[in-house]
Amino acid sequence: MSAPTFTISQLAKEFDLTTRAIRFYEDMGLITPERAGLQRVYSARDRARLTLTLRAKRLGLSLTEAKDILDMYDSPRDTVPQLQKFLGVLGAHRAQLEAQMDELQANLAEVREHEKKGRATLARAQKAAKAAQMP
Repeated sequence: MSAPTFTISQLAKEFDLTTRAIRFYEDMGLITPERAGLQRVYSARDRARLTLTLRAKRLGLSLTEAKDILDMYDSPRDTVPQLQKFLGVLGAHRAQLEAQMDELQANLAEVREHEKKGRATLARAQKAAKAAQMP
């Protein structure tokens, strides 16, 4: 029994991607389909790498970082360097996300302060308008 293969259209439909996006991932070296004439033939390995690439993207990793991690698993199985690299990439990404979160929290605090001042100003303006209407 032969291993399952997939066409670019099948993968595009399964992962809700365009064929152009899949060709881009191929150009980046994330997947490496075989060729049957002019047609690309994707293996189960390509499908798995595409799944992991999309998962890495959802985590916010760059395609280069995703490729580095995926390529580690194609190298001889020296798990210590693989895990160190993986943890290094994740740690750097976490630090970046935490910095972005700190910045967002500071921005939110500033927006809340402006809202508070705006509400106070509005209340004073409404009170003054109401007082001006009284005889």
